[in-house]
Amino acid sequence: MRKQRAKKRPLAPDPRYGDPIVTRFVNMMTWSGKKSIAYKIFYDAMEKVGKTTKDDGYEVWKKALNNVMPGVEVKSRRIGGATFQIPIEIRPDRRVSVGMKWLIEFARKRNGKSMADKLAAEVVAAAKNEGAAIKRKDDTHRMADANKAFAHFRSR
Repeated sequence: MRKQRAKKRPLAPDPRYGDPIVTRFVNMMTWSGKKSIAYKIFYDAMEKVGKTTKDDGYEVWKKALNNVMPGVEVKSRRIGGATFQIPIEIRPDRRVSVGMKWLIEFARKRNGKSMADKLAAEVVAAAKNEGAAIKRKDDTHRMADANKAFAHFRSR
């Protein structure tokens, strides 16, 4: 490559918990530049999680995020006319991103009144190792396990 890889910009910590991971989560949740609304949804969801679990909502969210983060994924690779699904270990930064994406995606698909309700329900389910995001993680791991035989095709 001619140019250098772009440098990672440091994220500002969020106002309530002082955690840049929360800021990253809220940035992913933001639609149409409405970041303040995304923060409100997140904080409301954490309060609802706290009420339902009788525990700190932020800690439950961190546990849920850790439960959802995948360890491996499969990538399609074409070798000699055939396409193989090759299991690849995920680097830590991508693990967090994929876990967040899944939590948000399945929270949006849930039934509920507000996004805060849906996000709270998905976070509580993920913290208990249940819910759609956990199912996606298990499916991904199962697929990687099934294609373990092709791991030797892995390059890079």
